[in-house]
This record gives sequence, structure tokens and C-alpha cells, in this order.
Amino acid sequence: MNVTTSSNDDAAVKPAATESKQSKPEKPKPKGRRFTFRWGDWFGGGRGIALLLLVLMLVLRVYDPAPIELMRLKTFDIYQNIKPRIVPEQRPAVIIDIDEKSLFEIGQWPWARTTVAKLIDSLREYGVGVVAFDIVFAEPDRLNPSNIADTLIANIEASGANVDQTQIQSLYNLPSNDQILAEAISKIPTIVGQGGLGYKVERRSNYTGKKPSFATRGGNAEPYLNRFEDLTRNVDVLDSAAAGHGVFSVNPEQDGLIRRIPLAVNVDGSFYSALSMEILRVATGQKTMLLNVNQQLGGIEALQVGRAFRIPTDINGRLFVYYSEYDREKYVSAYDVINKTADPAKLAGKIAIIGTSATGLLDIKTTPVEESLPGVEVHTNVIESIISTHGYGVPQMLERPINAEGAETTFILVVGIALIILVPIIGARWTLVLLAVVIGTLFAGSWYYFSQELKLFGPVYPALTAIVLYLYLTYASYAREEAQRRLVRGQFSRYMSPKLVEELAKNPDKLKLGGEMRDMTLLFCDVRGFTTVSEQFTAEGLTQLINRFLTPMTDIIVEREGTIDKYMGDCIMAFWNAPLDDPEHAHNACDSALTMMERLNPLNEELRLWAEEEGRKHVPLNVGIGLNSGIACVGNMGSEQRFDYSVLGDTVNTASRLEGQSKTYGVHIVIGEETANGARDYAILELDLIQVKGKTEAVRIFGLMGRPEDAESEWFQKLKTCHDAMITAYRTQKWDEARALVKECRTLREDLFIDGFYDLMDERIDEFEANPPGADWNGVYVATSK
Repeated sequence: MNVTTSSNDDAAVKPAATESKQSKPEKPKPKGRRFTFRWGDWFGGGRGIALLLLVLMLVLRVYDPAPIELMRLKTFDIYQNIKPRIVPEQRPAVIIDIDEKSLFEIGQWPWARTTVAKLIDSLREYGVGVVAFDIVFAEPDRLNPSNIADTLIANIEASGANVDQTQIQSLYNLPSNDQILAEAISKIPTIVGQGGLGYKVERRSNYTGKKPSFATRGGNAEPYLNRFEDLTRNVDVLDSAAAGHGVFSVNPEQDGLIRRIPLAVNVDGSFYSALSMEILRVATGQKTMLLNVNQQLGGIEALQVGRAFRIPTDINGRLFVYYSEYDREKYVSAYDVINKTADPAKLAGKIAIIGTSATGLLDIKTTPVEESLPGVEVHTNVIESIISTHGYGVPQMLERPINAEGAETTFILVVGIALIILVPIIGARWTLVLLAVVIGTLFAGSWYYFSQELKLFGPVYPALTAIVLYLYLTYASYAREEAQRRLVRGQFSRYMSPKLVEELAKNPDKLKLGGEMRDMTLLFCDVRGFTTVSEQFTAEGLTQLINRFLTPMTDIIVEREGTIDKYMGDCIMAFWNAPLDDPEHAHNACDSALTMMERLNPLNEELRLWAEEEGRKHVPLNVGIGLNSGIACVGNMGSEQRFDYSVLGDTVNTASRLEGQSKTYGVHIVIGEETANGARDYAILELDLIQVKGKTEAVRIFGLMGRPEDAESEWFQKLKTCHDAMITAYRTQKWDEARALVKECRTLREDLFIDGFYDLMDERIDEFEANPPGADWNGVYVATSK
């Protein structure tokens, strides 16, 4: 860790280019100039690429590919799950459910149209205001009397019998089941359903089906509406009798969820209303619906049903459905209606939508709130939302404002430019705070608009853009700073510890003479009997041995935040809490010492195998470790020409002395009192009050015996209690009691390496019993060796 520097006091180590710059006189700044625009400042350091990246993100937002849209929609799903729509107490609509019970009691679907007619008549008698079918009757009833007559004729002719034309004609004269249903429909305002098709179909007749009249305001709505090539319509007699015709087809999103339904559709150039809108039109007696188009923002803003209902839409005329949780209370079994056993309170004055919840009829949808929801309830959710908002004054309609995309794009642009400007100026840390504030504001604002105003603004893509720009700009700044640090790393990595090199790379000003006082923990580790060990090796072999010992021990220290000060032959000197702060320095030092002792056994086994391969005697390595904590002076010590980053002070000397006492006290690791206080959770036993050589005051020393889990074990607790009592008896000169407690400690120690200490205590007890130290003895032992 030696560094050669120049002779200047404040120029510890600087590149020649820097020194040459400093030698030139600084040019005076022109008066009145406070800001100079330089292209290198604004398009260097990654800003130019960041601007291109921002433009790319804006283009993606305008293009809005499926993954980006899906992220936005998933956010809205989360909002609805957190705060689903509350079902109003006065439900405006009821579902007449062709449920499993109805299919079991009446028979499989499709039912005879006469049965459906009974259902309509019963609903009229219950006082229902409007009836709608989430079903299409595209084919004549197979049980029409004329169909039965045709079948009878075919069967009779096949048998060779004569056909009774009078009886057959009576069947032909009966009204068809479709006519019976049409008559029932004509007695109550009824909307029949229509299905959207992606292909053209050949008409059965010249009848083209009724459709409501649409008006547009602000421009042509045709390019924006969802398009179908054709419709699946009801048989002519039903279409003619119905008061309205609504398209019930809804297209799921790319992930299969039903989030938006078109309120109007474009079928071969003509506009048709959704089933829910047709229900509202018929219920309010309107003949025309109005589409509001905003050509400047590029889409449809709203659909109006008379003056009563103005429904905001997205640019394609779709409504974001605000779903409630599954509401069983709005369902009434069709069987109960036909048999007049339904609750009249659920039906009187209501909009009745006939649909099915039976799984076998395949009208089950997935929504943001429910995984399996009958399709008919999707229409009911729409009607409830609109009527609750306009009729009861309770806002329940979601709105994706037509300017939402513009607002999100503007936010992306403003935040992106702010990050591009600020990250290189104020740095990644403070910009990260700004980024967190921006993202938090995005999501908080988005949630506020949803929860309070039911408006949908997507926070995910603007937040993603901000994160991408922040990460790139941070990386660009890091790469630039890293390039500046390579010079320092390259020059000093061979001489100093990696952490010190990093500290110097961050702050080269520290490369000058001087130090600071810090609370530190020092470690000394020395090999016992190294002379005997070294006799078994040649000079080359001894070097290999030292390297094989020092490498794993160094790794252990460095992995635990330690800094290697120096190697002194077979001895290691290390310290904690410099140059970097380490609040747990005593803890980390104790952990290192114990791990070094644990690593010694496998290392000795490796050395034994090495000795066997070379045919020489194996002498196992044994080490002693000393730890001490306290205030010490740490910094660059030496001369102007050559210095080391090292540590000085009484704390260091004491740590070295404690390492030497580990052999005397018969334990592996001896630690000072401050170290013991900093690692109270470890298994620690007090050893002595000792006045080490070279000091005038006594220090309390301890043996580090194990980790926190050992300290908590029952056997160690018993040993510690007995051990502390023995130390107390020893210092109070109760020799018999102390001797007995030493004996008891031996039985409790299990596999701890501490017998040498107890041998020492037996010797001292015998000596002091023969030669009492005197009444004024304070328990201090004066060491005569290092």
C-alpha cells in the first residue's frame, strides 16, 4: 500500500494534463455573460440519445401498440377491483334468466315461441315497462303448425295412406308460433336483439330490418365506429312487431375481457345502436340518437339519447363499463315468471332483459371484476350506470376523456425533458426522489380521477417512459464517471485495498498526507510456532504456504467489510470502520475471527494432503487472534514521496498484545472490553484483568468462544454462570470455591477450546493460595511478555 507522489502538498496524485492546465492563467469571463449554450453540454453525456429515446417513446404512445394498451387497461381493471360500482338500491333493470331451473322445468332451449309469448305476457301482467331480448330468433319456430303439417304429410305419404286434407288444412290455418310471439311483443315495448357478423349473408326476403335514426354533430362518425359486415336478425314477423332493435354483440379485448362495449356500430355504412342504448331510446320514447364527433381530437365524444342521457365514449364510440360485483338480486327465473310465482316488487316498472346464465348456452363473459359473468349482466351494468347517473344523480359512468391521450402524451414530454435536463445536473440520487414523486403523482392523480370523477387516465406508460429515461441517463452518467475513475483504479489497485481504491476514485482529494480519529476495531492474527513449520519447506515452498494461508484469511476479512492494513510475514493486521463507515465493526470483526478459526481445519487438511504428495512431515497450522476496539488515528501515513494508508494508536498496540496473550490464556481469540461491548450477542467469557507489557493501566480481556446461536444455548448459559462465579471467587481470594468452580466449568465446557485457560487458573490458585497476594490485591495480573 505504498504510493509515490509528487513533492507538492496539495497535488497528491494528478495526471500531467491536469497539472498543465492549472499552470495556464485562467481566461477572464466576458462581463454580462451568465449563460453560454454549448451543444456538447446538452447533447453530450447521453442527452442526445435520451432525446431520441423520448421521441421513440412518444411515437410508441401515439401508435399505441397492443402491449401498451393492455398495460393501461390492466391498470383500470385494478381500479375497478379496488372500487367496483355500487349497485343502487332501486335497480332499474331486472334479468329474466333462462337458468338451469327453467331449462329443467320447461325443456331444452330453444323453447317454442308460444312459451316465450307466455313469458312476455306474464311480464306485461307484472307491470314491466320495457322488455328486451339478449337473444336472436333468426329462424322460424320448428314447432310452427305449418311445420307440423308438412311433417305429417311426409310421414303419411311414406306409409302409403291417404292424406286427410281437411285436417291438414286446419293446421295450416292456425297462426304460427312466431305470429303468436309477435302479437305478445306488440302489446308491450319490446327490443329484439341482433348479432354482429364479420361477413355478408344472403337475405331471406327483401326486408332489411328496422334501425333507429342517427344524427351526427361535428363531423362524420363512420370512420370511428366499430364495423360489422352484416347482422344476424330475427325473423321478419318478430322484427316488424318489435319497438326497437339492438346489437348485443360485444368484442372482448386482446386478453379476453369485456371492458368496452360499442354504443353504436357501423354495418355496411349504416348505423345501428347497441342493445342497451336501444333499450334507453325505447324507454324514453326517442326516435333519434345523436353522435357527437370531435374532428380536432379525432374521434367520437359522446352519444346522446334525447335530452335525458348523454353518455361519454372513447374515440370509437365505446363505453367503458363500470362493473359491479355479481348481483344475484337482479335475477328472476323465467320459470317463476311464466308460473306467476316471481316477486312482483322485482318486476313492476322495471326494464326486463331476457337472457341466460346457463353455462350450456355459452353466454358467459369475463370482466375486470368477475371471471365468469352472464353476458346479459354486461348490458344490465351499462343500463344501471347510465340511469343511476342521469336519473338518480349518482355518478356511475366511467369516462375515458377524448383528450386523455393528449394529456398523457404531454405529461410524457414534460417529464421526459425535465429528466433529460436534471439527471446530469443534480445526479441520480436526487433525480430518483423526483422520479418517485412524479410516479407517485401519476398514480395518485389517476386514482383520484377514477375514484372521485370516474375519469380514466393511464399512468403506466408515462411512468414507464420516466423510468426508462432515468435508467438510461443514470447509466450514461455512471459510464462517464466510471471512465474518469479508471485512471485512479489503474494506478493504485496494485498497492491498496479495493475499497480504498474505490474511495479514492470517488474522492481523489483524499490522496494526501493526514489522518482522522475514528472508533475502530483492530485484528491481529499470527501463526503459532511458525519457525517449526517453516523448517519443513524450501524458500519456494514456504512462499506457497504463506500464500495458501493468507488468501482465504484475507477473503474472510474483506467479505466482512474489513480492510487489510498489512502482512508481516505470517501475521495479518486488519481493521474495520475505515475508510468506509461500518456501524457494526465489532460485530463484523468477531464474525471474521470465528470464521478464520473455522476455515483453519479444512486448510490444515489441504496442507496435510500436500505434505503427503511431497513426502514431508506435516505440521498443522495453529493461530492466535487478538481483537480490540477504540479510538485510533487512520489515514495516509509516511512521507511526501511514499506513504501507506494505515492506523496508529494505543488501540492498535493493545490489539497486538491481546493476540500475543491468546497463547498464554489457552484460547484461540482474545478480545478487549470495547469489542465485547460491541458484540454482546456473541458467546463471550471474561478471562482476566491484565496489565499488558508496555501499559500502566489494566484492561479487561475476554475470550470469544462462539456465535450468537451458541450464546443462546442452554449449555453455554450454564457454563457462563459457573465461569463468572469462578472469576468472582478468584478475585475475592476464595481459593477453594474458585478451584471447585474451575472443576465444574470443565464438565460444562463441552467442545470449547478453553482447557488451557482453566489449567492456568488452577496454577494461579495454587500459587496464590501458597503465596497470598495481599488484602489490597485488585485482581490485576501483570503480564511479563507480549
